[in-house]
Amino acid sequence: MSNSVRLPGTSRETESPVQSVDRAVTILELLARRGEAGVTEIAAELGVHKSTAFRLVAALEMRGLVEQPGERGKYRLGLGLVRLAGAATARLDLSQQSRPICERLAAEVAETINIAILDDDAAVNIDQVLGPSAVTTHNWVGQRTALHATSSGKVLLAHLSEAALERRLAEPLTSYTARTITDPRKLRRQLENVRTEGFACTIEELETGLNAVAAPLFAYHGQVVAAVSASGPSYRLSEPRILEVAAAVQRAAQEISARLGYVR
Repeated sequence: MSNSVRLPGTSRETESPVQSVDRAVTILELLARRGEAGVTEIAAELGVHKSTAFRLVAALEMRGLVEQPGERGKYRLGLGLVRLAGAATARLDLSQQSRPICERLAAEVAETINIAILDDDAAVNIDQVLGPSAVTTHNWVGQRTALHATSSGKVLLAHLSEAALERRLAEPLTSYTARTITDPRKLRRQLENVRTEGFACTIEELETGLNAVAAPLFAYHGQVVAAVSASGPSYRLSEPRILEVAAAVQRAAQEISARLGYVR
């Protein structure tokens, strides 16, 4: 039976955006079960008119999520799903491969360790390990943080293409503390040092009293896919101690990169 809504005086089916999404997902699940199916079968499964089913399948086909392998009118899952699944798998693999090393690093430096990835104009932490000296239970996982004001963000910025970096620096840089770097030219000079030295640090640039140091994580293709960082209160992760912690973070980053298939 159809869940569609008919407007008074019309015979055309209308549906809410949520209903469209639900039906599109149902189509993908159907094709995953059966391997392939035609519009008639899909319409019957959804309980809608064939024209509605065709419109939904056409939208999925435009995105590469379904495809027609021949002239039989049958549809199957498309390669676009491989791209999406690959992105999810890569993130899960990154967390799995880095976790034991991050736990060891947290014990070694006694600070909070995070893994962050680039998400458009922000760094997003996808995993966190608290060190034995952690004075806070703040959970950074899932949080978006400013690229220019975090150690992980600076690592990710430093390894962008020139065009991508230029686009991000064209936007005004928000000041979070008195020490946040908001001058694009000064930030560029820092990013050059990040590439040369292999790590980035922030001294109370995101929050007063919070310091951090990060190093890049490379995947098998040689591209930076994430950053690993150590952060802690400025009285403990002091400026004189930054270099010591940076060396430990870099060693951990190299080990994680090796697990991701990177060969220097």
